[in-house]
Amino acid sequence: MSSTALIRQSLRAGRSLNTRPLILVARLHSAKPLKASAQVPEIGSETYPYVPGGPVLPGTVNDATKFPPPNKSHGSYHWAFERLLSASLVPITAASMALSSSPYPVLDGILAISLVVHSHIGFDAMLVDYVHERKHPKSGVLAKWGLRAATATVLVGVYQFNTTDVGLTELIKRVWNA
Repeated sequence: MSSTALIRQSLRAGRSLNTRPLILVARLHSAKPLKASAQVPEIGSETYPYVPGGPVLPGTVNDATKFPPPNKSHGSYHWAFERLLSASLVPITAASMALSSSPYPVLDGILAISLVVHSHIGFDAMLVDYVHERKHPKSGVLAKWGLRAATATVLVGVYQFNTTDVGLTELIKRVWNA
C-alpha cells in the first residue's frame, strides 16, 4: 500500500495522523531485502585483479602518458621565449608605425616574422590542447602538419609582400587612412 493511500485511509476513518505514526512509518519502511541476481566479482579476484589506483585497461585513452625525452627547447626556455616574443610585439609595432616603412624595411620584416611566429605558437598550443595526437591519432598529426605548411606559406607570402610591394606597415597605414 502506498503512503498516499494509507494517509487517505486514515483520514476517511476519522483518525488523525498522530494516532498511528508507528504504523505509517512501518508501512513506508517495510520493503523486503532485495536478492542478488548475479554475483559481482570481488576485488582482487582472478577476473579483476586489484591494482592500486584502479583497474588499468591497456589500449585505451586511459593509458599512462608517455613523457618525451628532456629537451632544452621545451619547458621553461620555451615559455620564456613565448613571453619575450609577446612582450616584444608592443615596442616593435610602435616603432614600425612611428617610423616610415620605406627607409626601414628590416623593422617591417621583423614585425611580420614576429606576428607569424606568435600566431604559430598560439595555434600550436590550441592543437596540443584540443587535437592531441593520443586522442586523435590521424587528425592530430594532419592538423599539426597543416599548421606548419600554413605557417611556411604565410612566411613566404609576407616575404614577397615586404620585398616586392609596399610592406606590412605601409599597408596598415594606408588602410587606416582610407
